[in-house]
Amino acid sequence: MTQARFKIVFSGELMPDMALDTVKDNLAQLFKSNRSRVESLFSGANVPIKRDLPEDEADKYLIALQNAGAKVRKEPDLAASLTLVDTETPEPAQTVVSMNCPKCGHTQAKSNECSACGIIIDKYLARQAQLAANPPPQPQPAASADPSPYSTPKAQVAEELSDYAELKVFSVQGRIGRVRYLGWSAALLFIAMIVYGLVMGAIALSPTLGIILAIPAAIATIVVSVQIGVQRLHDLGWSGWLWLLNFVPVIGSVLALLLLVVPGNTGANRYGPPPPPNSRGVVALAWSMLLIPILGILAAIAIPSYQDYTERAEQAQHTDSATTIEE
Repeated sequence: MTQARFKIVFSGELMPDMALDTVKDNLAQLFKSNRSRVESLFSGANVPIKRDLPEDEADKYLIALQNAGAKVRKEPDLAASLTLVDTETPEPAQTVVSMNCPKCGHTQAKSNECSACGIIIDKYLARQAQLAANPPPQPQPAASADPSPYSTPKAQVAEELSDYAELKVFSVQGRIGRVRYLGWSAALLFIAMIVYGLVMGAIALSPTLGIILAIPAAIATIVVSVQIGVQRLHDLGWSGWLWLLNFVPVIGSVLALLLLVVPGNTGANRYGPPPPPNSRGVVALAWSMLLIPILGILAAIAIPSYQDYTERAEQAQHTDSATTIEE
């Protein structure tokens, strides 16, 4: 009995809660193509992405593409399931003459047209003979290397989905984990301290110049902070709009704590693949962020003590000066 064959069909629909841009980026990565060519898959027409698959392999493609956000479906591939075996016992005088398609190698009854790839065999052979006799002087390798968005992915789809996402600091797209969230926040804090130090120096020279520099510095700090927070929310599978809860009393503190302690999704979610492993620099920045509260506590203790010591020294100096004048 011939094993049933299946095909994977896509009509441009998305899985629930999936963003269109995210799905297009995921498919472009799976097809190893650019974004503009993947756009053609979303025309609304039924497009067979993969054909002539056994059922187990078709299920793998189905799950992988659905995880990427494309609402694909598995259908029987009738063209690939055609068989030359008769259901009834053939008459002895009737003999089926088989042939192989010169283009795709499909085995079928002798015919002028291939039932699998659809070519006219005589015209195909004539064209091949013409090309062999008169090869083109300057072939265009770029055209043959340029993949079609309808072509089958060259790599294993399931393995592609397990790849790490590209890191983008200045973006609200993508995901970052807890350690990278701490590390990036520490880097932002240190850069902001340097910038604000320069702003304070500018204010000392000219208040107007200081205000002009302070406004874009504050805006840039807020924007980058929001981008980092949104990417951390994406790692948890949450919407980036939840960052606005930071403005709600008490709830904002709880959200900040959750971003620090709750681990992200281990696999791909609707916001993309997981982030890459943390580098040593990110880990060092994260530890430095944890040391900032300790340094703040020590500064809160040391600064008042130093100020009290300075005041006592000035009082003692004034007392010695008054005693000298009286004598």
